[in-house]
Amino acid sequence: MRQMRAFSDARDWGRFHDLKSLTLALAGEVGEVAELVQWLPAERAMTADPPLRERLGDELADVLLYLLRLADVAGVDLSDAVLGKLARNGERFPVASFRGVAPERQ
Repeated sequence: MRQMRAFSDARDWGRFHDLKSLTLALAGEVGEVAELVQWLPAERAMTADPPLRERLGDELADVLLYLLRLADVAGVDLSDAVLGKLARNGERFPVASFRGVAPERQ
């Protein structure tokens, strides 16, 4: 988080990094990940060859960096948010009821 903030600050990009702009940038990067695998058979996407894996790594890194910056600007502690979400999901989807079952949208 500190490195991403320093990277942005050094370039004076903070004025461009509002919630809306960062959210749209994040969505765009997720779209780039999807674009890499959208027409691949599922088994090929799961066993990506080294060039595809490298491109996926770059795009996933972009997703993570934008997510970190968005959380920083929004004042969200991602560690706390993730742990809280995992706890709530554990209550919503108990193992005994959902093991091997894809939950329907609730």
